Amino acid sequence: MPVTGHGPSPIKPEHCPALVLNADFQPLSYFPLSIWPWQTAIKAVFLDRVQVIEEYDRVIHSPSCQVRLPSVISLKEYVNPGQHPAFTRFNVFLRDRFTCQYCGHRAPNGKELTFDHVIPRRAGGKTTWENIITACPPCNMRKGGRTPEEAHMRLLTKPLRPTVHKLQNHGRSFPPNYLHESWRDFLYWDTELES
Repeated sequence: MPVTGHGPSPIKPEHCPALVLNADFQPLSYFPLSIWPWQTAIKAVFLDRVQVIEEYDRVIHSPSCQVRLPSVISLKEYVNPGQHPAFTRFNVFLRDRFTCQYCGHRAPNGKELTFDHVIPRRAGGKTTWENIITACPPCNMRKGGRTPEEAHMRLLTKPLRPTVHKLQNHGRSFPPNYLHESWRDFLYWDTELES
């Protein structure tokens, strides 16, 4: 579809992602925030898989129709998020709130963090939710191939397998840099409300 806009400087469609809500009007994911590019959102609308809740002022045209780009859509069929999330690097960081579990250093972008096996692999420690924690490089080096007790280091929290609900709640602590005005009624961040 060719894209046209209104006014002297139309917003590029690439800057018009759609917030995707489940059928219960909750975001599919808070962190990363569940958004689709405009093409995917429009395709889902035409396939009747989503309901358009909010729209941008941006219109796209085809030879036979014109459509406003959706800014908030909800799935027509509920997607069960499951009980437990996948065991991934990102999800471990999110479970631990991007915080070193030894010293408390926080790195929201995750670039300054590493993983640590609480019980070292050489001592039979496995790579599981219950044995992997987020650590900053200095703490990871200091601990080395020892247990926290052997290194005289205390864990801030015991590593456990999180639920999807717990990770979603943690994700609310990290709002993205960009939130379209039409999304705000559907997102609940752990930030102070404006008066």
